[in-house]
Amino acid sequence: MGKTILIVEDEQSIVDILSFNLTKEGYDTLEALDGPTGLQLALEQNPDLVLLDLMLPGMNGFDVCRKIRATGSAVPIVMLTAREEEDDKVKGLELGADDYITKPFKNRELLARVKANIRRVSMNAALPEPVAELPLGERMSVDEERATIFKDGVPLDLTQREYDLIRFLASRPGKVFSREALMEHVWNYEGYVGDVRAVDVAIRRLREKIEDDPASPAFIKTKRGMGYYFGE
Repeated sequence: MGKTILIVEDEQSIVDILSFNLTKEGYDTLEALDGPTGLQLALEQNPDLVLLDLMLPGMNGFDVCRKIRATGSAVPIVMLTAREEEDDKVKGLELGADDYITKPFKNRELLARVKANIRRVSMNAALPEPVAELPLGERMSVDEERATIFKDGVPLDLTQREYDLIRFLASRPGKVFSREALMEHVWNYEGYVGDVRAVDVAIRRLREKIEDDPASPAFIKTKRGMGYYFGE
């Protein structure tokens, strides 16, 4: 059985083009022309990925994304937007979207994003083999089987992406990774070239959950002009 992509987009012409190109690549598709129908299909049909427009009748893409994540679903969500405003893109990422792509987009670019996000889920983000204990310090520990990180004995409410990110960095303490490298290793985008703000948003959200003082992080640190690393 092929992977199923849910397309939530109110312009029928775009839906038709996306469905045609995805079907050519071997994907099955579901389509919704409004927010409420898209949310219903996302929750009932359990697709492998959601392509989600921001501007939708009935319920906008932000609310659809928020409600999907509120159920605990980790389905990859790629937002489609015609807007260029920074705030919209950041808001979508903060609500739990995995990525965004701005209209008009090239079919090749869209397919690359779709394949990468599905591959990430299938291969667990291509992370290293599980280790018994990550160097998170005395106050934090990791339960590999439950994919959960604990701080002071309390489980942290991390998204799959946030867990993948801290696990990748913590397994290589002190090694600095550029944003592009993290897009390749954690987001699983091979040879990534393009907007890397998704990394900054994920790092900021992760710091808010694991650091005592996110403004002065002790775990996820920044090497100015180079990237991020896990403090030893």
